Amino acid sequence: MDTEATTSAPADTDPAPSSRGFYGCAIAMVVAVVLIALAAAGLSDFEKGLDGDGQMEQPGPEGSSSQPLGAGMTARYEDGLWVTVSAARPEGDGVYRLTVTYENDTDGELHLGRTSLDRPLAVRGGAADEDDTSDYSTSWVNSEQSEDALAPVLPEGESRVVPALVEPSRKGAPVTVEVTPPHSGYRETAYFELSVG
Repeated sequence: MDTEATTSAPADTDPAPSSRGFYGCAIAMVVAVVLIALAAAGLSDFEKGLDGDGQMEQPGPEGSSSQPLGAGMTARYEDGLWVTVSAARPEGDGVYRLTVTYENDTDGELHLGRTSLDRPLAVRGGAADEDDTSDYSTSWVNSEQSEDALAPVLPEGESRVVPALVEPSRKGAPVTVEVTPPHSGYRETAYFELSVG
């Protein structure tokens, strides 16, 4: 009998596991995470664009007349304008000094002065949710000087401190500071309620 050695061809076997598949999956995951982050940032900017740059966004009280901010708190507008009102300090003769600080972190210069009949800054007696018929009266001693301080353009990246001198009808009276920075579209009024004295 003729016996021939038969050699069988080696069976097709899977090649040794490669790390190429692992790296490909890792790269795909990183790309997916980056795309999701970019989409979330774009959606956030889109949402801000719908309601305008004039909306306030800060933690805590919203800065409305029903939820006013207090002394030392900051109204933060979506476009980068920050407004802070200090606590009132006695100046003598029943007059108190407070300051309103405007910080311009927007993409351009700001015109904070009066651009219409509306006042960009108002100081009055009474609580924020009361109208001008409060039991407390407050005289804003230097209103013209405060408006003059708002007149020059506020360049990008700079801040301006506007002093306000008030004389309340009695010690401990609430005083409301209303800040309505001019804007080409719309900007919410920020209400600050302080106790004077």
